[in-house]
Amino acid sequence: MSEEKEGASTKLWKTSVAGHVDGKTVVRGYPLDDLVGNVSFAEAIYLVLKGELPTERERKMMESMLVACIDHGIGPPSVVAARTVFSGGNPLNAAVAGGVLTLGDHHGGAIEQCAKVYQEQLTGEVSDVKAHARKVVNDFASKKKRFPGYGHKIYKRDPRTIRLLELAKEYGFSNRYVEFAVAIQDCLEEDSKKPLPLNVDGMIAAIISEMGMSWKNGKGIFIIARIPGIVAHVVEEWNREKPFRRLEEGTYEYDGPPVRNVPTRK
Repeated sequence: MSEEKEGASTKLWKTSVAGHVDGKTVVRGYPLDDLVGNVSFAEAIYLVLKGELPTERERKMMESMLVACIDHGIGPPSVVAARTVFSGGNPLNAAVAGGVLTLGDHHGGAIEQCAKVYQEQLTGEVSDVKAHARKVVNDFASKKKRFPGYGHKIYKRDPRTIRLLELAKEYGFSNRYVEFAVAIQDCLEEDSKKPLPLNVDGMIAAIISEMGMSWKNGKGIFIIARIPGIVAHVVEEWNREKPFRRLEEGTYEYDGPPVRNVPTRK
């Protein structure tokens, strides 16, 4: 076979997520039409991310995490951005995309960052999880690094975290990662002498680690969960507000150089 023919037959793109087999769409090996009506959306999300359908307790935990992140009011950057983009005269899909683009390291990204720390720190045998948490917190402090997944502008104790922790215990996902996450909180608060609660991002980071999910799924899980809320806000903007939103006079000010003359050109 010539090099040209050999190269032409080479498959440049491969995926194990979904494809077409014998005229049917399959998702991780399951015919899509068989999944429809037989699995919940949370189960389908778990399937595409993890590769297998969840057990009943995994399904319940996944459902709970997604609901916990569905919305958090009009204030977060993703909602402000989405409603502003729509207000400028753009379609819903562009507005939602604008909101999703704000979901980065400082908004929703802590799940990924925190899960990465948990999974790297608990690789192998750790005989004393609480002692190891103290060591890790000291290491972060010595490097002046902020620990992701802790602290909240509104809550002294994040109610979403409290509820997810209860459910993690009920469903059997409260083991060494969750113990480590709570121990980190205790160490941070002991050192700072102020509330630095394990927030919903850090809690989800611990739970997905318990579930055997790679930390690389962290930000994606938050995006999946938050999109329905962003869509609802854009539709509300469409229905209730006039176009061209802008900051109200008196809520901002110019603090640049004083008025000055443009130099005369010679």
